[in-house]
Amino acid sequence: MANNAASNSTPVAAGTVRIGFVGIGNMGTPMASRLAKAGWQVSVYDTDRAKVDDFVKTHAGTAADTLEQMGKTCPVVITMLPDGHIVRKVVLGSGDRSDCLARGLARDAIIIDMSSSSPVGTRELGKALAARHIQLIDAPVSGGVRGAVAGTLAIMIGGDRELAAKLDELLAPMGRRFYVGALGSGHAAKVLNNYVSAAGLAAAAEAILIAERFGIEPPVILDVINASTGRNNSTENKFTQFIFNRKFDSGFALGLMAKDLSLAMEVAQACDVPAELGQACLKLWKDAESRIGGRSDHTEIARYVSGS
Repeated sequence: MANNAASNSTPVAAGTVRIGFVGIGNMGTPMASRLAKAGWQVSVYDTDRAKVDDFVKTHAGTAADTLEQMGKTCPVVITMLPDGHIVRKVVLGSGDRSDCLARGLARDAIIIDMSSSSPVGTRELGKALAARHIQLIDAPVSGGVRGAVAGTLAIMIGGDRELAAKLDELLAPMGRRFYVGALGSGHAAKVLNNYVSAAGLAAAAEAILIAERFGIEPPVILDVINASTGRNNSTENKFTQFIFNRKFDSGFALGLMAKDLSLAMEVAQACDVPAELGQACLKLWKDAESRIGGRSDHTEIARYVSGS
């Protein structure tokens, strides 16, 4: 496909452009798969070549050998990476000769960052890309691997509203879209959501531990909570499914939750909000990360608070 960028005046529609997808991991693989199944021409890239080869064999997609090559063949590129520092390196490179998307992208090309990145860093990246006449939208997601597979993710979109509207058909196969504001607002909404999620999970884990030591069986107190005002996503979808059975395999790492909490507190500081509860929550999760490791599943926070 020629290196022609998607026009600002024309919605991006399936079959009209090739979509680049950088990051074929636990989340990226099912997300890119949803696009391929919906009829989009998808080109994938990952530092783990085995993941790329497996995706191409399984889905109707192609592989990009380099980021520059992807930029030359894909006027729209989605990034789904661990953090904003990696996103910036992938997009702009880290030296004059380093491989990166910007070396191949044409004027008015579009990057959609669906990673959990720093909202402040996203705005800085947006300025750097604007100087190159490259457009940036942030569109992080919530819903986990299950939501990625089912195409039911919550997608929080920040950036130019008109551009976001033109990308709606592209994002639709992956989940429900929420336009939340200017560039960086999507990433802010994501990390603030994860702050509330992390606080709810930790609070429930502590409450269930206290109840157990008082003499109430964990499944019993969980049923009470889920029928009462303490009910939250973690009590409904994590304790029975991943914690009580000791599987701890939800697919989202504890270190990533701690990272999102750090970013949420970065936003709070930038907005001059003390966020005392948030700071206490962050300390708990960072302590857990230090003790049991960032690669542990985030549901293992329940094991950490119990001292087991």
